[in-house]
Amino acid sequence: MARNLEFNEERAVEKAMEVFWKNGYTATSMRDLTDAMKINSSSLYNTIGDKRTLFIKCLDTYTEQRRQKFLQLTQGQSSPLDQLKYLIKVVIESIEKTPAACMAIKTSFEMAENDPQIHSILKRDAHFSYMQVKGLLEKAVIAGELNYMFDTESTAHYIVNSFTGWYEMYILNKNKDQILKMGDFLIKTLF
Repeated sequence: MARNLEFNEERAVEKAMEVFWKNGYTATSMRDLTDAMKINSSSLYNTIGDKRTLFIKCLDTYTEQRRQKFLQLTQGQSSPLDQLKYLIKVVIESIEKTPAACMAIKTSFEMAENDPQIHSILKRDAHFSYMQVKGLLEKAVIAGELNYMFDTESTAHYIVNSFTGWYEMYILNKNKDQILKMGDFLIKTLF
């Protein structure tokens, strides 16, 4: 009798996340998912649930991974302003290395407006990014790297929203130099 392979839900969700990330929710079929996860559809329904439930798990996983990466990039011993400049450069580098763009950004355009649960996940993720950037700006003010009158709230929103725009520009133009110039311009203009 053939031995059943043990189902690894975490690995299966990672594989499904890759498919959703590349195709988006609507263009992803159950067949795409079961092929990537190397399970049959009844196993998917019995262990995880339907396509939407799986997508929510994937989106939660993706945003948690982003939060962990963001925390790694915003914690350290260097000056807050240097950390922020480094964060901006890392985002620029990740844009070129992520041919499927950002799953959160893609999902926000595809689904966030009409799905309250997805809207909530993405809003929480965006707020987290905003708070990390704002925290670095506030620390830079305290450290005397920025003027005490510096508008940390508006600047944090501007920086985080610049990241979204850069992804769009790269998708449309595939021009890394253009993104690098925008990042340099952002740093020179703000700091």
